[in-house]
Amino acid sequence: ACALAMASPPPRSAVRCQAAGACFSVHLANASYADARAACGGRRGSLAWLSGETELRLLLWLLADAAAGSAPSLFWVGLKRNASACTDAGQPLRGFSWEGAGGGVAPQEVPAALGRWVKEPVRSCLAARCAGLHLAAAAAPDGGPSWGWKE
Repeated sequence: ACALAMASPPPRSAVRCQAAGACFSVHLANASYADARAACGGRRGSLAWLSGETELRLLLWLLADAAAGSAPSLFWVGLKRNASACTDAGQPLRGFSWEGAGGGVAPQEVPAALGRWVKEPVRSCLAARCAGLHLAAAAAPDGGPSWGWKE
């Protein structure tokens, strides 16, 4: 999932923009985190990052449309924990942070609502780790996509 500049979203049906904010696009491919990051860069964007629930809802609906009710899916977003950072169970993103957002200035404080994990990340301070947004095939009780972060 890429975050793109509002001025130049690609002409695709898998793109959604906020009234005042980033555009998100979805590109389905079996790729590594590094390949996904490079693909977003080639589209003049970066891996998607979120600063609040409004962006989360927009991205979830876009991803759910792209996945079209298929089996569970994992979408790369710009969520990464560097080797020098430790897992922090007391934080919503567990020590992960948004990579490359807005020219490298990503929000570090995130709402607790963004702290939903499918499985808690490995407790470590020794290796860089990436996390993606996992969508389950079944809908959540509110009718929206069932989601969580997954390392």
